[in-house]
Amino acid sequence: MSSSEQYKHQIMNDLAGGNSESLEDAPSDPTKDYQSFDDFAQRSSRDERRQLFGRSLHPNSIPPAQMEPELQKAIAQIKPNERDDVAKEFFKHLKQRGLSDRQLEQQLGLSTHNPKHMSADDVSKLASFTYHSHPDIFQEVLADQPAVVKFLSNPMVAAVFGIVAAKWLSNHKH
Repeated sequence: MSSSEQYKHQIMNDLAGGNSESLEDAPSDPTKDYQSFDDFAQRSSRDERRQLFGRSLHPNSIPPAQMEPELQKAIAQIKPNERDDVAKEFFKHLKQRGLSDRQLEQQLGLSTHNPKHMSADDVSKLASFTYHSHPDIFQEVLADQPAVVKFLSNPMVAAVFGIVAAKWLSNHKH
């Protein structure tokens, strides 16, 4: 059994067993019972989103080969203005690491370095590169721009979020 299959098997066992071990640094405001992902994205703090995404959206948890097609589908589904915002955030953070937008345009084969003119495919390439090469930036951007996460459909991604959300919500019920 591959490590990916073992990981998926463990996730499913945790879900089936109602595993509710606690997150160490989870916020403990019991007044925040989120009804849906949209509700969570709107009312949660950036730190709450960063903590949840940081634990589950990482190449060690979900291999890039599995995440990249999901990112393509998710980015294609978000609104164009949200896609622009996601691209701007990636460029901003990557620039702080010494990577210019023009350099990334050439390296990744993007049609442009202007976020307002980028296609969904361009933003997907940028997101995939960041996920693989700079996972901390990827997590930061998604904490600021959670619209992408809403459209991830991979069962493994959903299972990871399910476990994290169950753990987080169980802390709020006590």
